[in-house]
Amino acid sequence: MNVSPVIKTAIVIAFAYASAAFAGEDPKIAAEVIAAARAQWAVETAGGPIAQEMATVADDYTEFNPDYPVRLDGKMANGKLYEATEKGGMKPIASEMMNPKVQVYGDVAILTYSFAGVNQTKDGKTKASAGKSTRVYARQNGQWKLVHAHFSSVEIPKE
Repeated sequence: MNVSPVIKTAIVIAFAYASAAFAGEDPKIAAEVIAAARAQWAVETAGGPIAQEMATVADDYTEFNPDYPVRLDGKMANGKLYEATEKGGMKPIASEMMNPKVQVYGDVAILTYSFAGVNQTKDGKTKASAGKSTRVYARQNGQWKLVHAHFSSVEIPKE
């Protein structure tokens, strides 16, 4: 069967566009997105200002986390809750991102990873922290902004 060059070209273009709809791996974007998450942790661990910690967060950010039974809506609401939590005296002193994976869909990047950390109370006691995380970033005005996150606790085995 003879297929015209125009149809062959159309088929190649269709496959190219179809494959763009599936997640791609882009090491540069993965590094940028992972760096944004780690920068947020670094500010938190250093006790920096909430505004700096939330610098890579979009205004319409949403979040699910195990501390609240509802979705948290908005960068401002999240910032207030984070600030109140810090006043309670629990402070992160170490945070590690384990097995990060970034899936890229055009201007959207999804970062999934396991989390391992250590928190310290006002009286100096430490407690291990672990979880599973999904962060969704969107490229807005040339920057990767966190638009949604879902954090789940993982029970740490007792000794």
